[in-house]
Amino acid sequence: MLLTLPMVSDPKRNLSSTYADSLAKLTIESSLRDLTLYKKSVDVKNLTKILLKIFENDTVIPGVILKKGKEFYGMVSRRRFLKRMSRPYALDLFLKRPLTTLYNVDNFPVNILPESTPVLEAAQFALEREGEQMYEPIVVQRENGKYALIDVPLVLYAQSHIHKLTNELLQEKTHAHVVQTEKMASLGRMVAGVAHEIRNPVNCVHGNVSFLQNYFDDLLGLVKMYQAELPQPSVMIANYLKDIEIEFLEEDLPKILQSVEISAVRMIEIVTSLRNFSRIDETKQQLIKLPECLDSTLLILNNRTKKHRVKITRNYEANLPDILGYSGQLSQVFINLLANALDALEEKLSRQDFLAETAWIPEIQVDIFTQFSELDSDGLNESRDWICVKISDNADGMPKKVRQRIFEEFFTTKPRGKGTGLGLAISHEIVTRKHAGRLELTTKIGEGSAFSIWLPLQSFPVIEQLSNKD
Repeated sequence: MLLTLPMVSDPKRNLSSTYADSLAKLTIESSLRDLTLYKKSVDVKNLTKILLKIFENDTVIPGVILKKGKEFYGMVSRRRFLKRMSRPYALDLFLKRPLTTLYNVDNFPVNILPESTPVLEAAQFALEREGEQMYEPIVVQRENGKYALIDVPLVLYAQSHIHKLTNELLQEKTHAHVVQTEKMASLGRMVAGVAHEIRNPVNCVHGNVSFLQNYFDDLLGLVKMYQAELPQPSVMIANYLKDIEIEFLEEDLPKILQSVEISAVRMIEIVTSLRNFSRIDETKQQLIKLPECLDSTLLILNNRTKKHRVKITRNYEANLPDILGYSGQLSQVFINLLANALDALEEKLSRQDFLAETAWIPEIQVDIFTQFSELDSDGLNESRDWICVKISDNADGMPKKVRQRIFEEFFTTKPRGKGTGLGLAISHEIVTRKHAGRLELTTKIGEGSAFSIWLPLQSFPVIEQLSNKD
């Protein structure tokens, strides 16, 4: 009697609804372990008819794992099984025989991937398989040593879903980046306006201090002349001189005028620093003196360094060349890096138990130096010359998992509301894309971190030409 193959698959099977739970939990970094795995297995000693019953009872399962005892033996897919069983006399030939007979005759192909394989990598692997293998389930080797199956359509669905997540994240990052850049540009314009308004009265004060000093000297000289001509003043004059403490006034007023002049100079330096920082949205490169740019940035952060008594060490190479760049954007990079260093030092300072046991002093070191390349022997190939700004701290350093993601957008180790995760990402973009440079990190746990900003030096003829044009 010829056996007939019963219905063991559902033609109305809705894959998207079947996989809805798996897709809902996916992230960009998901691997095969995050997808639905089919763990059904049978021993190859069993008769083939057991497979027919499994596929009859479960219309979703893509295949079955074959074991020989406790060892992995192979895999039989639903598609290949039905194809084989639909041939004439196949049911009569195989159903009452062990699974080894079917497996050896049909030579079912097996592809094995570890469950840690990223979904995107697994999808690419599945699509690169040749011929009918493209549609076969993939065997997944689990971390516990056992095996399971994953349906290829699920992998492709997951790949599509991850691409959608990636596009959404990219749009979110782009929007956040634009908002942050616009905020910084708006801040720059506001700072430029405030600096301009402050600069005029400060210049007035600074410019008139010398006149005040001269007038005071003249008046003091006149008083001394009167004292010489009238050594015995009237009682009223004598009492007035005593009331105003003329001797103290002669000594203290020059100090006050000197203090006003020093403060006015300080205000001019701060205003100049703010004006440099305000050029964030500038579109034209200009010659920059890096020591002045860094000193201006340190001046802006002076309040924080004084508050925590942070030692600032400057090591600037002598006769440093100017570079072409955007001073406002580089000031933003320096502020981001110095502010991060101060954050790390403040975090270490907050550990009172640590401070009680050591004589540690918080320190930031700023180095600027050049690195020149030598010409090849034939004089034709010339490597780039560089100027480097290195900002180091003696805080706690960074663990490997932080170091690996430090320049990623939205990655931050700071509490919610304190850090945006954009500072270092934007700094990296400014250095690498706007200035064709490199931003590198070296760090050691317990000793601190150092960011090195490598900026290319233009050849002097180019700089001279640009200077002449300006």
